[in-house]
Amino acid sequence: MSYLELLRLVAPETIVVAFALLALAVDLLTLRELAARPRFLISGAIACFGCLAAAVLMLIAPEHSSLAGGILVVDPLTQLVKIAILALTVFTVLLSMDSDFTAHVGEYVALILLAAVGMMFLVSSEDLLMIFVSLELTSLSLYILTAFNKRNAKSAEAALKYFLFGGMSAAFTLFGMSLLYGLSGATNLGQIAAALAGRGLDPLLVVAIAMTVIGFGFKIAAVPFHLWAPDAYEGAPVPSAAFIASGSKVASFFVFAKVMLLGFAGAEGSGAWHNYIAGWMPVVAVVSGVSMILGNLVAIVQSSVKRLLAYSAIAHAGYILLGLLSRDGQSLAALVFYIITYGLTTIGAFGVVAVVESRAGDDQLATFAGLSRRAPVVSFCMFIFMLSLAGIPPLAGFFAKFYLFAAVVSTGAANLGLLWLVILALAMSAVSLYYYLQVLKKIYVADVPAGAGKLSVPVLTQVVLVALAALVILFGCFPNLLVGRIADAVKLAGF
Repeated sequence: MSYLELLRLVAPETIVVAFALLALAVDLLTLRELAARPRFLISGAIACFGCLAAAVLMLIAPEHSSLAGGILVVDPLTQLVKIAILALTVFTVLLSMDSDFTAHVGEYVALILLAAVGMMFLVSSEDLLMIFVSLELTSLSLYILTAFNKRNAKSAEAALKYFLFGGMSAAFTLFGMSLLYGLSGATNLGQIAAALAGRGLDPLLVVAIAMTVIGFGFKIAAVPFHLWAPDAYEGAPVPSAAFIASGSKVASFFVFAKVMLLGFAGAEGSGAWHNYIAGWMPVVAVVSGVSMILGNLVAIVQSSVKRLLAYSAIAHAGYILLGLLSRDGQSLAALVFYIITYGLTTIGAFGVVAVVESRAGDDQLATFAGLSRRAPVVSFCMFIFMLSLAGIPPLAGFFAKFYLFAAVVSTGAANLGLLWLVILALAMSAVSLYYYLQVLKKIYVADVPAGAGKLSVPVLTQVVLVALAALVILFGCFPNLLVGRIADAVKLAGF
């Protein structure tokens, strides 16, 4: 393949990198003497334009090709997920424009775009080496974004914990990948599955499965690999935490699904009730169940809304893992729909937290008391986001869970043995409603604190939050607008 062909395939990523460098250069050369807000507005506008240009390119000139045995796979499914990542990146940048936590605006915006590029390469790859390199590009950018608030000691502490746990997860991931290469002699996921077909679960393959699940378990913050998430979400600047909770989750879950469904095809086993078969599915089933239980129960006792959202993310990781337990296109489509709508919802929830924290100084539940009388538009948006996360119809969160749970129990008689896990997920969803309603109770029922006046919320922030809430409602009332596209893309991708 010629370099011109290669550049054509990576044109969206190249555009985002170019605009990251442009935002950095413009800020360094011309904007250093200005205040933080105009610098954020100019750098953010450059970043948003770059993301939109990359997304438009993928929409008007779709590709369907593969480079060098899976190093780069461009098809409708990966392009759809990359467009979702770019959309989440744009929302993150827009929510950052009214921030004042750093004077290094150009560097901050550039790092967000570089993290997005890492995620785009991550979802496009079916080669172990490229997956690992993309993971590290994404992770290194996110570590720095977590530590960006130098005025807050918690930011540095959170970044250090995130970095240490991330380094540990990288070691596990690399060890598992090296075992896979040793067993198969290949780094392409399809070639690995073909080489391992019919060999059974020998000890080295069992260790490779365990190492891979552990490595990616850290990235998706599933129990018991979740310990970094609450501190990172609480200590990081709120836009950074929003991006970690949305964009990185979309990319990590998608590539985890590809690694398990393509690379470990034939070594699935079964986690069905009374039909246990050794493989990676029982491991994922246990991790899913434990994540749902611990995430929801610990979220109940949180007084910090950011930590509450962190444990909520752990619980949602458990729900999303259900999509890996049904090996067909329907479950993968449901999984992709779930992670995209969850990303939109959680970035909106963090946007509301950012508004309250910047005006009141903290993110404690008590700080949200009477918010509906102080900032009605922001409060209504939080109302939509909380109910969607809880899975209340007709919002996007309800249909995300419905499609995912239905896919697990409707793809064959054998999967009825996974009904126990779906019942557990439904029970934990009911538990989650309690702590989401606790937030809304503070906002709509609690009295306004003495001396608290109206919250001054920038127009841009309100517009972004309303747009996110509108998308959550739209994909809830008309889910087929997104589900249909995802299902078609999954079929074209050959799942």
